[in-house]
Amino acid sequence: MLNADALNQLRQLKTDIKQNKVVFPGTVKPTNGRFGFVALDEGRDVFLPPEEMQKVLPGDRVNVTEQEVEKGKTQGVVDELLESHLTTFVGRYLIKGKGHFVAPETPGINRWIFIPPKERMGAEPDDFIYCQIHRHPIKDGKGQAKVLRVIGKAGQPGIERAFTLANFDLADAWPEEVQKQADALSEESVAAHTEGREDRTEQPYVTIDSPGTQDMDDALMATPNATGWTLSIAIADPTAMIEPGSPAEEEAFNRATAIYFPGEPLPMLPDSISTRLCSLMPDVARLALVCDLQVNNDGSLGDYSFRQAMIRSKGKLSYELVSHLIEGREDDEIKALPDEVANSLDQLHQAATALRKWRAEHALLSQDRPEFRLRLDENKRIRVIEPSVQNEAHRLVEECMVAANRCAADFLTQQGKGLFIQHPGLRDDRTDNIRKLLESHAPHLAEHDASTAEGFKALMKHSDQPQAEVPVKAILSRQLARAELGFDAAPHQGMGLAAYTTFTSPLRKFSDFYVHRLIKAALWDTPIKPLNSQQLEALQATQFRARQAANTLETWLKADFAKTLPEDPMEGTISRTMPSGFFVRLDSNGLEGFVSCKDLEGKYGFDPVTLRLVHNKNGRIFQLEQRVTVSFAGVDDERRQINFKLIKAEEIAGAQETTGD
Repeated sequence: MLNADALNQLRQLKTDIKQNKVVFPGTVKPTNGRFGFVALDEGRDVFLPPEEMQKVLPGDRVNVTEQEVEKGKTQGVVDELLESHLTTFVGRYLIKGKGHFVAPETPGINRWIFIPPKERMGAEPDDFIYCQIHRHPIKDGKGQAKVLRVIGKAGQPGIERAFTLANFDLADAWPEEVQKQADALSEESVAAHTEGREDRTEQPYVTIDSPGTQDMDDALMATPNATGWTLSIAIADPTAMIEPGSPAEEEAFNRATAIYFPGEPLPMLPDSISTRLCSLMPDVARLALVCDLQVNNDGSLGDYSFRQAMIRSKGKLSYELVSHLIEGREDDEIKALPDEVANSLDQLHQAATALRKWRAEHALLSQDRPEFRLRLDENKRIRVIEPSVQNEAHRLVEECMVAANRCAADFLTQQGKGLFIQHPGLRDDRTDNIRKLLESHAPHLAEHDASTAEGFKALMKHSDQPQAEVPVKAILSRQLARAELGFDAAPHQGMGLAAYTTFTSPLRKFSDFYVHRLIKAALWDTPIKPLNSQQLEALQATQFRARQAANTLETWLKADFAKTLPEDPMEGTISRTMPSGFFVRLDSNGLEGFVSCKDLEGKYGFDPVTLRLVHNKNGRIFQLEQRVTVSFAGVDDERRQINFKLIKAEEIAGAQETTGD
């Protein structure tokens, strides 16, 4: 037995150890495996072995200590939990023996979590459930969860959408105060805001959109003049109907954007506002913020102005109808258009053609890529995937929107502050690889400094050479930084413009809604509740989460649809490459599936400079934009990933023809 002195010495030793040990604060970063890392605040990562990862959750703020496990190698030991942001998550209810668990679908939680008897809410095996962390695993690695809501079972109609909403914490219903505010608005509310606005209800504005669109937020008209055209873009004006700081505005900020889920969108504003009272429907007077601008014959922009107006759209026209008119076709629907509308559409097409020509010469155009439309059946699953043809009418609307947005960006730049979409071009961490790519495979482009706006623009303009050994432009496009919101004007390098913003979709995007507030506050001293930097960061994070949610649901639906594919050969193009294999986008329906290197003969190495997979012995190559033939090989249900088997691949210069055998 230890005497009192020995016990005191032990206590003192423990105190000394605790006081002398070095702890590092950081954030837990999960992986696809059972191990993880802590990203230390000082800028480096510390490895967390599986037994330590059991004690933490993704995103936890922790203190860790480092211990040496092998010569020169260290690992982290979790010392203290500082903060835990992950409180709710989704998963599937499982029973193993006498234990009831949830298998989380949240990335990074790679273990089952026990659910105590009193916290099960009547859930049954294989139910999808919405849960809350009931007991954090920090003490012993044995966390607990409680069921907040049973979402439903796999196979139920609409379960994919319901599960995605829960997974991303997206509300499918309006808060009571928002619904009350929306219900209080009426046609009389619209009429009450006409004072002081220009009356443009007799002018031939029309909307051009898909037949099913109800939230129409832009209407167009154009007239010729001595040096080009006067282009008039009328944008729906919900900021006139929604007071700053009101419940509807706060909820629009919280949602950030409408999410166009297949079959059933999740709107940013209540339907009574977005699809009726503020939508630029035909034959009714509607409030609009109008941008009138001079488009010169060479496509450059001249003077512009913003006006508050009332308009009455003369027609809801489809892209197909307008495209037929542009092509010179004559059918009953085209013949029924009033002359003033047909004339305006002709001028719109001429102005848009000039605008596009100017952008092709002086800025950057996005590359046309085949798009597809998902058609759902009565069970809310994909019935068919149809090509969505981008025609001249789509390009007409695009050019008008870009032109109006450029004017808004220029106006806010003159104000000294606003809300801009900034795009820095290529990712900073890829600079060395891009330099090596140009020096080795496109030396004629190596003189361009991709870190500058002008250098990046020149690089993207001249990198699209079909006969090049490697697809330089595709490689560059895969290494672009993400566009960000900012209060200060800065280049949008992806578009090749000195500054850019958007205000043409205020019914669908809060950033556009807020730009309306900024323009109107500057011109007419209307009230505004300014965003601060924290709110801007939150808005951007919500936008990103909305895109993730839409992609997640589409991926799930497409994976289920892929199970109906025949095993016949299908043509496609390599769209992404990575060390473990490559993704192929099918020509017929746009589905993307994975071809694993494990299913190919031999071993392949990945070149981070050219993004190529190269066979270690015979030099066979797989690279971006390479044509391949594949067949359906199944679906990884856990990842919701479509898998393909390679049948053959287009031969790459310097490599042998590749087959999957």
